[in-house]
Amino acid sequence: MATPQRPFHLVVFGASGFTGQFVTEEVAREQVSPERSSRLPWAVAGRSREKLQRVLERAAVKLGRPTLSSEVGIIICDITNPASLDEMAKQATVVLNCVGPYRFYGEPVVKACVENGTSYIDICGEPQFLELMYWKYHEKAAEKGAYIVGSSGFDSIPADLGVIYTRNKMNGTLTAVESFLTIHSGPEGLCIHDGTWKSAVYGFGDQSNLKKLRNESNLKPVPIVGPKLKRRWPVSYCRELNSYSIPFLGADVSVVKRTQRYLHENLEQSPVQYAAYVTVGGVTSVIKLMFAGLFFLFFVKFGIGRQLLIKFPWLFSFGYFSKQGPTQKQIDASSFTLTFFGQGYSQGFGPDKNKPNIRICTQVKGPEAGYVATPIAMVQAAITLLTDASDLPKAGGVFTPGAAFSRTKLIDRLNQRGIEFSVISSSEV
Repeated sequence: MATPQRPFHLVVFGASGFTGQFVTEEVAREQVSPERSSRLPWAVAGRSREKLQRVLERAAVKLGRPTLSSEVGIIICDITNPASLDEMAKQATVVLNCVGPYRFYGEPVVKACVENGTSYIDICGEPQFLELMYWKYHEKAAEKGAYIVGSSGFDSIPADLGVIYTRNKMNGTLTAVESFLTIHSGPEGLCIHDGTWKSAVYGFGDQSNLKKLRNESNLKPVPIVGPKLKRRWPVSYCRELNSYSIPFLGADVSVVKRTQRYLHENLEQSPVQYAAYVTVGGVTSVIKLMFAGLFFLFFVKFGIGRQLLIKFPWLFSFGYFSKQGPTQKQIDASSFTLTFFGQGYSQGFGPDKNKPNIRICTQVKGPEAGYVATPIAMVQAAITLLTDASDLPKAGGVFTPGAAFSRTKLIDRLNQRGIEFSVISSSEV
């Protein structure tokens, strides 16, 4: 319920940013979705009223809804002004934070939400920020009843909920999963906005601090059930998909591992081992990517190298990242497939001395990953916080998507909106 104290169910913070404008459009679609039984009062928030107004006007034209901008609240606030962030958080049930890189701009928003008992969703793919927020704010968020859920975009809802879906569909105990991401592009190729590139540059440049954070957290290892999942070579051939693959360097592995720890420690579920890869096609693509990767890893080590990477994303990423981001044509022609190969044990068949005797293959398919699938995932995660309260973890806290949403209807909601989860095959060996 919207109340006079909290007039807005959802507030999109950073609505005029590159990704924020797509999230704004997605909330506007959700507002009039035929499945909605109640109104959805919402607002956009950011530094400039003019820019926010422009985003709403563009969305109104795109969606054919001339009255849109008069239906949406506007909140002026700035990351450098904590009082304005408090003011925003007080007016919202859930804040959708689209302002990155989160390592620089994320914490003030998390802090404002926690202190005001407001739930929070972001689309961060930066493990260091996500893990740090857990250590700093989990207990306070639980006290305040606020749900802080990071990585709720393409990183890492398809992977995290994909593993949970695979486990739920297996007739037995799932012990290990490998996922392979395939990005499909149209004749105009692929392009990603350089905001994602910046997050990667800063993340890889600061890996020693992530290691330090993990060492200090001193967590006891999660038990390994069944044989240990072997890591593939940096370049390996996936026979089933008839393609070469390399390790996926996003946040998925970190997020899935944290979810599996939570499900094991809190819900006594058998933990699943996980590894993530991305398919790269044939030998030419492999060579091109290896050169780009070596360049990147060399430059990212030095301050001046990082400055060059950030200044010329197009050059160093062989055209995959640009300051302009993708065109509408590129977005419309792009899609993704995430394929999961799982193994485990059928009921009554123990992992003690036996080899896994059951295999399962599942898939999550969806539209363009960054600016179509990400807004859908983010908005549906926020709607789930609003509507599935009884299926969320008992108290608030800082959660991964899988920890927050494993018992909710989020997968059904995503299925209805074009991010489709399905079983490809399942067999006892």
